[in-house]
Amino acid sequence: MRKFIYLDNAATSFPKPPQVRRAMMHFMEEVGANPGRSGHALSLEASRIVQNTRENLAGLFHVNDPTRIVFTLNVTESLNMVFSGFLREEDHVIVTAMEHNSVMRPLKYLENKGLIALSIAPCDRKGFLDLDELPKLLRKNTTLMVLNHASNVCGTIQDISAVRDAVGEVPLLVDAAQTAGCCPIDVEREGIDFLAFTGHKALLGPQGTGGLYIRKGLRLLPLKRGGTGSVSEKMEQPDFLPDAFESGTQNNVGIAGLGAGVDFILREGLPRIREHERSLTAAFLKELYDVPGLAVYGPLKAEEQTSTVAITFESFLPTGTENVFSGCGSINLGWLEEGLSPSEAGSLLSEEYDILVRTGLHCAPLAHQTLGTYPEGSIRLSMGYFNTLEEIKAAASAVRRIAGC
Repeated sequence: MRKFIYLDNAATSFPKPPQVRRAMMHFMEEVGANPGRSGHALSLEASRIVQNTRENLAGLFHVNDPTRIVFTLNVTESLNMVFSGFLREEDHVIVTAMEHNSVMRPLKYLENKGLIALSIAPCDRKGFLDLDELPKLLRKNTTLMVLNHASNVCGTIQDISAVRDAVGEVPLLVDAAQTAGCCPIDVEREGIDFLAFTGHKALLGPQGTGGLYIRKGLRLLPLKRGGTGSVSEKMEQPDFLPDAFESGTQNNVGIAGLGAGVDFILREGLPRIREHERSLTAAFLKELYDVPGLAVYGPLKAEEQTSTVAITFESFLPTGTENVFSGCGSINLGWLEEGLSPSEAGSLLSEEYDILVRTGLHCAPLAHQTLGTYPEGSIRLSMGYFNTLEEIKAAASAVRRIAGC
């Protein structure tokens, strides 16, 4: 069996901790019941597992009341819950120039329907938000600020507290798809009103899991209504959390796995996880720093980004070229060809080096326009907690080889 180096953790983390699989198998084989719908022992055990996951997440994000966290299928659903349930006609929304389509598409839909006004806060070529420009975008009807905590393209981490200060009392929605589980998040200290997260990335849970934190005092209409297992005598939707936003049977098997993933993070310690990924990123950037024909995007500082690195090739060494020399200076420049598209580079990394990455626009065309990599996009190499330094060095060696070093 071929051994691959998996560097697509920004899309979904792999592998998962063994206890995630065990927790899901335990739920399927030993529990199986629907939480909150019955009073028998298995239903109560299912409720305990779901509640434990909710409490683990509350601890991770420093949420005082675990009921303020509601479960969703993914961060996309969480974001849509806010856009559909919080915004009203003629509201004004500010987003950044590094947003994912999970933010841009629903908001552009509302804008095109004439329901809201939308402003895009500029970011520099490293992906950092221009904080000085942000207050200038505020209006009397500004109802929401949406912030991509870290770019899924190049890993740039934004300063949540600085954005909170810049927008004053305007409610702040943080998209933590890339940071929940690998970067510290404190909703109270950082003044986060809504925190949208997904379970299958750095939280190390299965796909089909996610959630939304809603600060107390904010009024949000449900995205869907139906059975909740509570106040069943009424035909109106419950108005208390989390029931108001958890209609229908949830992905309880997935929630069990997510709980195990978050428990793994809490036991390992977020600082340890962050430091390991930071060290991998620093080592990778150091290896690529002096490669001719290679462009690297983002902060280029491991402490200012997640373990996601975006690159493009401006020149490359064709496959099959006999190169018995070592060092960039030993390459015959006549062998080099101009340019290599991200898709071609991704295929080469996979087929020739067994390195799995993602290429293209990564569902974030606005971010690529900001970075200057639109319309072809980039090659994204995203490391995770289970990657090793040896794997990173092998990946860097492959990149250098393709670039002609």
